[in-house]
Amino acid sequence: MIEDEFKSKQTFVHYLLEKEIISKQQLIDAKALQKIEGIKLNSAIVKLGYITEEELIKAMSEFYGYPIFDKENLKFDQSLIKLIPEDIIKKCKFLPVSKTGNTINLAISDPSDEITLQQAKFFLSGFKINFLIAKENDIKKIISTIFGENLTNEEQKIETVEDLVQSAVQEDRTLIEEDTDKILIDAPIIRLANQIILNAIAKGASDIHIEPFEDNVYVRYRLDGVLHDVLTLPVRIKNAIITRFKIMANIDISERRLPQDGRIKLKTGKKEVDFRVSTLPSIFGEKIVLRILEKGSLQLDLSKLGFEEISLKFFLEALKKPYGMILVTGPTGSGKTTTLYSALLTLRKPEVNILTVEDPVEYTLHRITQVQVQEEIGRTFAYILRSFLRQDPDIILVGEIRDFETAEIAVKAALTGHLVLSTLHTNDAASTITRLINMGIEPFLIASSVVLIAAQRLVRKLCLKCKREHDISKETLLELGFPHQEIEGLKIYQAVGCDECNGTGYKGRTALYEVMPIREEIRELILTGASAQEIKKKAISLGMLTLKQSGIRKVMEGITSIEEVLRVAGED
Repeated sequence: MIEDEFKSKQTFVHYLLEKEIISKQQLIDAKALQKIEGIKLNSAIVKLGYITEEELIKAMSEFYGYPIFDKENLKFDQSLIKLIPEDIIKKCKFLPVSKTGNTINLAISDPSDEITLQQAKFFLSGFKINFLIAKENDIKKIISTIFGENLTNEEQKIETVEDLVQSAVQEDRTLIEEDTDKILIDAPIIRLANQIILNAIAKGASDIHIEPFEDNVYVRYRLDGVLHDVLTLPVRIKNAIITRFKIMANIDISERRLPQDGRIKLKTGKKEVDFRVSTLPSIFGEKIVLRILEKGSLQLDLSKLGFEEISLKFFLEALKKPYGMILVTGPTGSGKTTTLYSALLTLRKPEVNILTVEDPVEYTLHRITQVQVQEEIGRTFAYILRSFLRQDPDIILVGEIRDFETAEIAVKAALTGHLVLSTLHTNDAASTITRLINMGIEPFLIASSVVLIAAQRLVRKLCLKCKREHDISKETLLELGFPHQEIEGLKIYQAVGCDECNGTGYKGRTALYEVMPIREEIRELILTGASAQEIKKKAISLGMLTLKQSGIRKVMEGITSIEEVLRVAGED
């Protein structure tokens, strides 16, 4: 076997002539075709029909001493794909297929291509490489299955989703064998998965849910915070479509008993879109959810997030403080991360060292050091936070305070000259104090360290094209909490629904904010053990707008509807 030396194309061609596998005239014809079409000489010989692809790889195997890639019986290890960048695999057309000890079996179609072999050795340095000769078409098919086709809007013009589903069912070669990792996925399945993603991006969805049940597989999009059914798939293609998404996310396709997480990075036209992928085993199979993280749609301007004037003033004042803790609270999916990222970009300067610890890192921010939590190896929030204090930080973002240990370190950091930003899951600003006390943080530490708490929710914005004026009595408006002096002549709008907003009556979202600066009066209440209700009442008297009051302001401005505010913010 030849390992360190590469034989030239000419030497292999002489071998073909010497063995009378091809004639001199056939070689001349192949070289002419090679020049005309710009293809490899070996491909030209096969294309002219002088030898078959099987005969070519057999001759290569004999000449180079490499075994032939047995795609039927050799177990394919999906995890090895991560060792080599996707663009290199696509360009060089080689594949790491399996690993034994420190040896990787690498399938290649042309051992005479020195550049390809050098690339393989570079990216697999540290491993011994066992080259396998494979048909170029076989490698192309596997690459297509793993990475899919380029997601372009052209596909939308060629086939409807219904066509793709029908094709997948008719061909019915989408089989996953329970006892092996062998998988054959048809092109219709690849295109169907692509179409589901493209449609979600086009509609502005934030999440894609693929949910298997006894008789069907349901596809739902979360549009402006609300889930909508968009597609029903036959149960017979359940395994294939789920596996396709798992392959795209570099998730172990053979593991179906445990939840798994992964990521997909795609280019659609000029857009770069990331997807956070989560699988969950259910009684009818794996459910998969894709969170769409589109950088271009991320609004990171504090003045455009939905703050009322007084609330934004409070928030910006807190950001100017040299140390202390700013907490943003609310349920999952309420926009807390966007608010904190916006705050970081406001604070980002060359002279400031900003560190973040997140789980997961949703968006990358330029000139800000971001660290991902990995609890399975002991890289918890608390562990990383301790390390941060040795990295000379000015500002620290803690993705979420989940336990006493993390809370304690964050509080100490806020008391020792650092500005700390973090999130908690609480219903409103005042109840955050109670939550910290229940975690085990002493009231005097909370009063000394916390400078501001902001609670938030996301409400859907009325569709500008179809919103309609809605008559509501003054009595009803007063009961709902609208200010008496501003009711006269007030226009209230309601959702209608049109093609522009997918029939929902809403398009886009904005945030409701309840921003509570920790003034001296609030600190005294914290130290005396006052209830959340007492703290809230005092904060309102000091100028704080509640979530509902923030919503009412947006109804008065024609941004959203009363129904939407009551759905999200409820009663005070």
